[in-house]
Amino acid sequence: MLKRCGWVNDDPRYQAYHDNEWGVPEYDSRALFEKLCLDGQQAGLSWFTILCKIPNYRIAFANFSPELIATFSEQDVERLMLMPEAGIVRNRLKIRSIITNARAYLQMQQEDINFSEWLWQFVDGSPVINHWPSLHDVPTYTSESHAMAKALKKRGFSFVGDTICYAFMQATGMVNDHLLSCYRHPSNVSS
Repeated sequence: MLKRCGWVNDDPRYQAYHDNEWGVPEYDSRALFEKLCLDGQQAGLSWFTILCKIPNYRIAFANFSPELIATFSEQDVERLMLMPEAGIVRNRLKIRSIITNARAYLQMQQEDINFSEWLWQFVDGSPVINHWPSLHDVPTYTSESHAMAKALKKRGFSFVGDTICYAFMQATGMVNDHLLSCYRHPSNVSS
């Protein structure tokens, strides 16, 4: 039986996420945009709640196309607020944040800023490999996530606080926080 990080439950979706996505470096700007928006939706909730809703979020938010999301109006916000409860998190501020973030993303694109390179600069362009013995040792934010949050807010993004940015950094492999005992920690992965 595989030894995974202690936050993973027995649900096959959660295990697949842990095994195949979490901590794997992501460099695609669009994928990073989607993950940043989804991590913002997690605020105050468990990641598993959002993970189960990702297919619904992709339908509700035009497959996370910033160009399409940026055109959403208040009528779209109201439409999304009326989605069935299991669809997405029906929180007006969180829904608006995805629209706001799409507009901020497009503004960076107009300025010829590569979103992926811009985000990865906070870890000097390569993954930080941590060596945590237990979940209690893993921080909820770092100076790097604080710097990222501050820079994102300055660029107009919302729902991007220190903790959300650290979770985002973990999810996208900017930081590898698989525990030392986890089979996915780099020291346990055979090449």
